[in-house]
Amino acid sequence: MTEKSPLGTATEVPMTTSEILRKSGLRPTRQRMTLGRLLFEGGDRHVTAEQLHAEVAGLGEHVSLATVYNTLHQFKRAGLLRELAIEGSKAYFDTNTSNHNHFLLEPNGELMDIPGDAITVAGLPEPPEGLKITHVDVVVRLTKA
Repeated sequence: MTEKSPLGTATEVPMTTSEILRKSGLRPTRQRMTLGRLLFEGGDRHVTAEQLHAEVAGLGEHVSLATVYNTLHQFKRAGLLRELAIEGSKAYFDTNTSNHNHFLLEPNGELMDIPGDAITVAGLPEPPEGLKITHVDVVVRLTKA
């Protein structure tokens, strides 16, 4: 169940946002470029649409919250992001698309990566015929002792 990130590895020359979008079959529009730079040019991130919208506004750019949601879902369909549903209605988007798990810092809702081989899950049921398991998302919730 391991996957390679579409953004490459740490030993490869990083791609520009425009190259990332084109390689994924997406046209590099102004809005995709703005959002893509925030997501892909600073290391792995976990963001909500609202957080990303606030970052864009802080840059003085105007991108509607609906456009942010639509673009995040386009990036997800293109394999550039993973979507994590945390606490029911809150969706985080993760730029690290490899098979890994997360710590959730409960007081502030911050997510942190857990390396993919740090957790072993046993006893998974057989999926229904014609289907396969692609990810098992484990969220380990943390709070101060």
